[in-house]
Amino acid sequence: MFNPEVIEKIKSYVYLYSDPDTEEIFYIGKGKGNRCFSHLHEELELDLESNKLQKIQQLKEQNKQPLIELLRYGLTDNEASLVEASLIDFIGLENLTNKVRGLHSNSFGRLLVDDITLKYTAEEVEVNDDIISITINQLYHSKISDEELYESTRGVWKVGERREKAEYAFAVFQGVVREVYNIHTWHKAGTQIYKFREISSDDYPNRWEFQGEIAESKIREKYLRKSIRNYLSRGSQNQLNILTVSI
Repeated sequence: MFNPEVIEKIKSYVYLYSDPDTEEIFYIGKGKGNRCFSHLHEELELDLESNKLQKIQQLKEQNKQPLIELLRYGLTDNEASLVEASLIDFIGLENLTNKVRGLHSNSFGRLLVDDITLKYTAEEVEVNDDIISITINQLYHSKISDEELYESTRGVWKVGERREKAEYAFAVFQGVVREVYNIHTWHKAGTQIYKFREISSDDYPNRWEFQGEIAESKIREKYLRKSIRNYLSRGSQNQLNILTVSI
């Protein structure tokens, strides 16, 4: 454990957990104080689906402890968030026990150049259909599959009865429409099956998710890869035909 003098010096930091035998990194986190030691004392029984805790438990059963390293320290919280996110993107979430990608403070993580170009060149489009615009900046990544994109878009949202008027849902990243879905039905959050996310109705009371499918070609051609930034500015909630939510 760090003493108060060390805590004051190191400020915010990014830490790594790795296997003591192979030195393979299995978890990346950020924090301050003694945050980097906290996972050693978490109870697996309270989170049976935590791959991180399962790995730590396996090491404990072998009378071993994970290697704990600070990758960068003396940072602000925003700087630590950016380093954490960059490292997770570089190694790949599939190669770690982290449940989610890091929060990106000044960028949106590892992106293909096409995504960056589209951010600045996408044509503005007029929305004249009844839609709900769902911004998924924290969940989107350049190599996202069609299935993961749909799952990231369909839930879980704080939306009122106006949701029932929406015929289509936009998956929006950096103000640009990345996919359009035809909404069939709305359900209480956590009642549908998720493959890429951990969603529980207990964690998201009073939220909603939809079931649907990719919209017809005519609608996709109208909106796909077009910018709706003018609708996302303050006051867009007053538009009669567009409802905006974000994660």
